[in-house]
Amino acid sequence: MSVRKLTLGLVSAAVLTAPILATKAQAADEIFIPLLVYRSGAYAPNGIPIANGFRDYFDLLNKRDGGVGGAKIVWEECEFAYNTKVGVECYERLKAKKPVIVNPYSTGLTYKLIPKAPVDKVPILSMGYGRTAAADGRVFPWVFNFPTTYWSQASAFVKYVGAQEGGMGKLKGKKIALVYHNSAYGKEPIPTLQALEKKHGFKLTLLAVDHPGQEQKATWLQIRRLRPDWIFMWGWGVMNQVAIKEAAAIGYPMDHFIGVWWSGTETDVVPAGAGAKGYKAGTFHGAGPGYKAHEDILKLVYGGDVGKAQDNKWGEVLYNRGMMNAVYSIEAIRTAQKKFGVKVPTGEQVRWGLENLDLTAARLKEIGLDGFTKPVKVSCRDHETAGPVMIQQWDGHQWEFVSDWISPMTDVVRPMLEEAAASYAKENNITPRSCN
Repeated sequence: MSVRKLTLGLVSAAVLTAPILATKAQAADEIFIPLLVYRSGAYAPNGIPIANGFRDYFDLLNKRDGGVGGAKIVWEECEFAYNTKVGVECYERLKAKKPVIVNPYSTGLTYKLIPKAPVDKVPILSMGYGRTAAADGRVFPWVFNFPTTYWSQASAFVKYVGAQEGGMGKLKGKKIALVYHNSAYGKEPIPTLQALEKKHGFKLTLLAVDHPGQEQKATWLQIRRLRPDWIFMWGWGVMNQVAIKEAAAIGYPMDHFIGVWWSGTETDVVPAGAGAKGYKAGTFHGAGPGYKAHEDILKLVYGGDVGKAQDNKWGEVLYNRGMMNAVYSIEAIRTAQKKFGVKVPTGEQVRWGLENLDLTAARLKEIGLDGFTKPVKVSCRDHETAGPVMIQQWDGHQWEFVSDWISPMTDVVRPMLEEAAASYAKENNITPRSCN
């Protein structure tokens, strides 16, 4: 039986539909995965569906398959309310249970855990977030950020805008504003956008929004004066809702407003009502509960109760992202089990499993996620895989894809991230390993 224990903060009503079980001793045939969550605070609207996606996928595997490779999956939630200091405390407490992988779900927390990973022998999967330079596996052997990174996404956004404007040559003179969370997370795309500004001649304006993002009047007054041709948003939590409402209030054309993949879930757009129609966001997986894995979760986790599943955000974008992250974690564990011939691999063995993960289209179909996302193949040198990005658009009721898969500008991004990784190695006296 799985462990679900909340340790800090108030528990949102959204999770009360699921029972909270008492902690028990970990058995020899159990794989422990800590869940660092934020079901309370300003970022709870985004943290809740992510946590539920993780929980429900693990629960599904235990009930349907008996776990993974003959071993039950055991997890424990620690509420850190998106507070980096508390997140570190959660990690330090839970690492005593010998976790095989950790998913921080906070760029600030990821930064703090990176130096701990090689010491504690616990690999970090910061799926589509965290330190972009960690894509260079020669410097960061314990950190993985596949299927794609913030820098790759920023370059894909510029490619998308170029296509909408009639070609990359049409970007010259265009005004693009970046509305970003004033944190390490929000600042991640800035180097890429500045490099592309020089290359393509558009004018970039940076507009920071302080935590938690509820007060943005001054930001949107600047946008009214600036009248940018396009707005990119790197937001999180309540900041997203407020920004979309403010954009609608000033009559900004929503189809020229594109959010990072953390600014594109139902909770971000529904509060703005009809004003959010046309808003766009990046993504790297499907939206909605229209996949076989969702059917299995509905049947086996929720007993067929659609209302109960929907209360837990079943099928929403960030629920699907949590589920996708759980899939990557489990498939890396499965890869390690096969390689080392064990039921319960160590953190070191799962690190190997992450680095040798080959999640094919055929395997995605086997696990009930046919067409849900692109296949992923990780390597020693490339912990990102430079996966493509899609643009989704809110039609007032649901998300629809409005682009093909957009490949990032690896010719720009990869040299930048390798340079950043080399600088990190020098600053921290790290000798990059050879991946030959």
